[in-house]
Amino acid sequence: MNKPKITFGAIKLNVSAPKTVENAQPETSGFGVFSKAESSSNFKKSIEDIEGHLESTKIEEMMGISGFGKKAKKFDIKEMMQISRKNSKRVERDPKESEVNEDDEYIGPLPSMVSDFNKEKHDKTSSKSDDDSDSSDSEEESNEENNISYKIPASHEIQMNHGSKAITALAMDSSGSRLVSGSIDYELCFWDFAGMDKSMKYFRKIQPCENHLIKCVNYSLNGELILLVSGSSQAKIIDRDGYEKLECVKGDQYITDQSKTKGHVAGLTSGCFHPIKRDEFLTSSLDSTLRLWITKSKEQMQVIKTRDKGGLKTAPTACTYNRDGNLIAAGCIDGSVQMWDSRKMFVNTTHCIRNAHVAGSEISSINFSYLGNTFVTRCSDDTMKLWDMRNMKTSLNIFNELYSRYDTCDAIFSPDDSMVITGESLDKTKNYANLYFYDTKTFECINQLPVSQSHIVKVLWHPKLNQIFCSTGDGKVKGYYDENRSMRGAKLCIVKTYRKKKQTEISGSIQIITPHALPMFRQEKNRSLRKQLEKNRQDPVLSRRPDLPITSGQGGRVVSSGGTLSSYVIRNLGLSKKINDDKNPREAILKYAKEAEENPYWIAPAYQKTQPKPIFNTEELIKETDDDSGEPSNKKSKNV
Repeated sequence: MNKPKITFGAIKLNVSAPKTVENAQPETSGFGVFSKAESSSNFKKSIEDIEGHLESTKIEEMMGISGFGKKAKKFDIKEMMQISRKNSKRVERDPKESEVNEDDEYIGPLPSMVSDFNKEKHDKTSSKSDDDSDSSDSEEESNEENNISYKIPASHEIQMNHGSKAITALAMDSSGSRLVSGSIDYELCFWDFAGMDKSMKYFRKIQPCENHLIKCVNYSLNGELILLVSGSSQAKIIDRDGYEKLECVKGDQYITDQSKTKGHVAGLTSGCFHPIKRDEFLTSSLDSTLRLWITKSKEQMQVIKTRDKGGLKTAPTACTYNRDGNLIAAGCIDGSVQMWDSRKMFVNTTHCIRNAHVAGSEISSINFSYLGNTFVTRCSDDTMKLWDMRNMKTSLNIFNELYSRYDTCDAIFSPDDSMVITGESLDKTKNYANLYFYDTKTFECINQLPVSQSHIVKVLWHPKLNQIFCSTGDGKVKGYYDENRSMRGAKLCIVKTYRKKKQTEISGSIQIITPHALPMFRQEKNRSLRKQLEKNRQDPVLSRRPDLPITSGQGGRVVSSGGTLSSYVIRNLGLSKKINDDKNPREAILKYAKEAEENPYWIAPAYQKTQPKPIFNTEELIKETDDDSGEPSNKKSKNV
């Protein structure tokens, strides 16, 4: 039997909103009107309806009916009274009245939601005012950040002394902990920022290539190996401490085809490690070839020949990889820039710019940007050019009047590719050599930093440390950093103070030797520090020698357990009988000699059947003793 279902309708509020009047202004809140207001009489009826509705809802809650069906709506009576009064006054002013259907359901947000919305709106306006005050404070910082010159870390300066000759090679590992500098005086210096103090002293100085000037140094990807390119035809690989690991093979200079030789046959010009493969590196030479090598073997992998416009040989003066390692670029002495794809055969170039610079001038540097879209070339024709990889027919811009005296002068990009940095050699008309910072978008000179009264050769901007290092022609390495934006590196050394080393010897005064003087007037001979320390070592008081072990009671000390560890263990842990360690061990053994003869147990029973009886001629021994005169008797002859 089907039972009828009990259903409850929606609880309705019989308060309808009036229609808008033609000349009346709309509400600014945008939530509509929640009450009916035609006149004062209608206003009283609406209040009575609200009170009746509240009573009915209370009764339903007591009966438990309100929990079924739709959820009952909650109202704030005070807010509804205020809204209805405002609407009634507005309607009384307007003679026209609107017809409203009283059977329509209540439409619009609840009055409690309106109050909550007003609170949220007030909170948002207050937060906006706070944000405006904060933004006004941070406007200056944002303006400084937008200014590119603010990114240059040049608030503080340090100086490291390499020698007196020009530094033509400079490199730093990827972590920024070590720096290597090579000079034309054939010497290579190693700098460790974590181990240096305020004196900025290098920890090692070597001469790895005999009498060949150092042209280029480059760290591997992990910083364990260093490629060393000198004026000789053989490149070397050394570790981070300066010990040689590999030396490339020298080719046969009488073979005309350079692809058949095992190595370079002329002086090297440049070289670098692969940016991704840590075992591969590249070298360029005056024999018109580029060669790829592996650190595991001395033999070359590939040979790349550089040709000029007529197909003849031309010597490369600079070489490098792009950031991905897919392109190999070389700047040649005929003024051309040639590129090869490392994933293909090195027969033809993938990109070639014939008139990149003036023919006959040496291109000293080629560097790609971090994004890889642009690259910069520096040449000895006093120019620097910026190129776009998407259109290499013409350069983006030419930076003129940059005097270059050395063939290793380079140009680099900033870590965010917003600037191009290069140095200049000192001209006769100038007092200081400057470091120039150019914008890559507007090509304007952002900053001009005077560095030294000598030439500027190499420049480095480390991306992790955010520090700039440049080498000069007077054998110094200048470092620039910012106190807030830079980290580690040179900042570690400035904090450490210099500690004086202990002197090994003491300089003595003039000594007068008087051998026959009395002891109280005799002058002691001055000794060196080493001999004085040896003498003090023998003195138990000065050397603070510990107390020696004792064998018996002496000096107020009593031997309770013997002088050895074994006697202590036997006395206290092993045996119950007391053992006297002071007795003679030979006497203790001979005490049992008589008992061993009478009752043999080990040796005598084993040889009892085979042991001969000992016979001693005691009479003859007595006769052969000395006479009364003390002279020995004549010996008897042996019986045959």
